[in-house]
Amino acid sequence: MICCRKRKVDERSNGREESPLTKWRRISLLELQRATNGFDDCNLLGKGSFGRVYKGELADGIDVAVKVFNDLEEEEEEEEADEATIDVHRECEILCNLRHRNLIKIVSICYTIDFKALVLEFMPNGSLEKWRLNIVIDVASALEYLHHGYSIPIVHCDVKPENVLLDGDLVARLSDFGISKLLGGIDSITRTLMLGTIGYIAPGSC
Repeated sequence: MICCRKRKVDERSNGREESPLTKWRRISLLELQRATNGFDDCNLLGKGSFGRVYKGELADGIDVAVKVFNDLEEEEEEEEADEATIDVHRECEILCNLRHRNLIKIVSICYTIDFKALVLEFMPNGSLEKWRLNIVIDVASALEYLHHGYSIPIVHCDVKPENVLLDGDLVARLSDFGISKLLGGIDSITRTLMLGTIGYIAPGSC
């Protein structure tokens, strides 16, 4: 008995690799305009050298972040436009097979000659860059009150990440006053031991 097996055609061997852009559902420019209210500045989440990111709401009620790549129309910017196209392909190619709870996910894409955008899942709390600055300002405000806003100056003595707690709105609250000092009182005179956490003790206290 002779068995014949049909050889499976390998597209890659013929130089026809599947574009990463085919992995996701396409969305039209009109849908994105409706989702972002015409790319209104009120929905602008951020911008950079690549373009802008807008918050949008799709027709099914899902909140998304729309990453719009720069629309370069000037002739002298043709090379940069090609780079923007490469950026879209690169991001899609990298994310097309990745599945991890801590990686951003692509929801859809909009890709035409004149307009290129990635539709990403929306992160309501924004980026770490925003929150780290807000947290530092919150802690600094708490320390300013302890040092100058209370009738007796208070030195916390143990400011470290473990003692900075975040509420539901990611507002920082300073905690743990177990080794704090009241300046000008008997407490600042009688305490002679160096207290605090190694790595976070103020240089002047060492």
